[in-house]
Amino acid sequence: MARFPDFYDPGRIGKLFYPEVSTIVSQAEAAGLPPADQDKTKVLLLIIDMQVDFCHQRGTLHVPGALDDVRRLIEFLYRNAEQITSITCSLDSHYPFQIFHPAWWVDVDGQHPAPFTIISAQEVEDGRWLPLFKAEWSTQYVKRLQEGAKKQLTIWPYHVPIGAVGNVLDPELWSAVFWHSIARRSQPTWWTKGSISQTEHYSILRPEIEVPQEPQGTLSTDFIKALADYDCLVIAGEAASHCVLETAEDLVTAFRDRPGQLEKIHILEDCTSPVIHPDVDFPAMVQTRFAEYERLGLQFINSSDSLRL
Repeated sequence: MARFPDFYDPGRIGKLFYPEVSTIVSQAEAAGLPPADQDKTKVLLLIIDMQVDFCHQRGTLHVPGALDDVRRLIEFLYRNAEQITSITCSLDSHYPFQIFHPAWWVDVDGQHPAPFTIISAQEVEDGRWLPLFKAEWSTQYVKRLQEGAKKQLTIWPYHVPIGAVGNVLDPELWSAVFWHSIARRSQPTWWTKGSISQTEHYSILRPEIEVPQEPQGTLSTDFIKALADYDCLVIAGEAASHCVLETAEDLVTAFRDRPGQLEKIHILEDCTSPVIHPDVDFPAMVQTRFAEYERLGLQFINSSDSLRL
């Protein structure tokens, strides 16, 4: 069984602190792992949005269960470091004024919607909710979500703001990613998303509604090509009901006609948890959709399982 680095402290998960970078580097160099460019089987670990605002209990959009997800993922990373070739971390990154934040909308009395309010196309048409920005786009947006069988527009608490502490990776997880980078001589990748004001952006591959004039406003074909070069893709992150689920859906769409590609995708079921909403049964939706993807070939494993390479 792999030995965890001495600096690893599961009691710090969910807390803010300054990682001791020099200690991480020295212990990574002493680990004696082979360089990643020698790997005959290329494995990518894709960590989706395991940021402070989602994973910490004081985070503005805390996902219940996320702290244990982070711990299990960190320990999976250490146990499988010699097999993991590269790590990509996505970072959901928002501005104050975005279509899913309270400041974008008001009711007839000028009051902003409360967090977790769901805004339907009919409510916008009836004047129940009025957009303060991009009125024509906003009205059509909620209609297009409905027509495309997407999730209805949810008003979220202000979360993962660019430049704020809530945007960063949990520090203990960041330490593990940095350790792996030094130990395997493998540069990590940081993939930001979610900064287009007029659309939600759950999947790391594309926004809910495409905005062609914006960077990252359409399907990221370059990222899909990069994923196809790996022999195995392992996915963990938050939240199972949104960013992980929608990423999985886009991967199924992109690869379902390519023989053997879906079977390369492994989702760590015990390293992702759903949003809990008072009016929507997201956990049940996740179970249904994950079962569908498993029938199509995706592999669902736990962090204690061996990778099926």
